[in-house]
Amino acid sequence: MTAREFGTGDDTGAVRVRAEGDVDEQALAYVREKVGAALDRPGLPPVSGEVRIARAAAPHTEQPWSAGAEIRVGGDLVVVRAREASARELADRLQDRLRSRTDRAAHRPDTARRTATPPPWRGGPER
Repeated sequence: MTAREFGTGDDTGAVRVRAEGDVDEQALAYVREKVGAALDRPGLPPVSGEVRIARAAAPHTEQPWSAGAEIRVGGDLVVVRAREASARELADRLQDRLRSRTDRAAHRPDTARRTATPPPWRGGPER
């Protein structure tokens, strides 16, 4: 089982889509389209990373399709995992999760990550 690498083909050229296992070209094209739609939006900082798509070889598994994505949105790392029964369902779920998590990472104000001023007994400013 060798991995095949593909770019998304859009402005999100820094995001690679890798396929492992028995993944056909139609399924891979649909996943690339959905990943591109989730990440190629105005207002997002520079995006880079990798999306891995795999199909289990065992025919008895309920959800043979799995995906994992590690995407850098500006300075934040967004990690998304998904498992589904079909490739189209997987691509749709992956798009929804990528969109919501990249929105959260891109639009979170920097002040939300700052800690509060320490109290005076911990070295904070005196009033």
